[in-house]
Amino acid sequence: MSDMRFIIIGISLTFFGFLILGVFGHDYQTAHVETSQFGDCYQYFDNKEPVAIDCSSKIFEQGLFFGIILTLIIGGIISLIKGIRGDWDSKVSPEDMVGPGNNKNSDKD
Repeated sequence: MSDMRFIIIGISLTFFGFLILGVFGHDYQTAHVETSQFGDCYQYFDNKEPVAIDCSSKIFEQGLFFGIILTLIIGGIISLIKGIRGDWDSKVSPEDMVGPGNNKNSDKD
């Protein structure tokens, strides 16, 4: 028996990880190309000219972004595996059970 809570959390984390990567990932993929091909890195704006910046800070921001996304996706995968393999919620001792069919806690007068 699987634990649906972990499966839902795992699907959500994995989905949001890929969603954020797809929406915002294009902003963080240019640092390595600029560094290896041109040696100069620029920060681009919509309404003014690009500004030269330090390449190491741009690469650090890119690595930090992908680290956060990777953490979300790996956390989702671990949660999915735990949810699929988890049967700890069905292993309840008889004295802790509540509801119909429990013979241990019934009041017999």
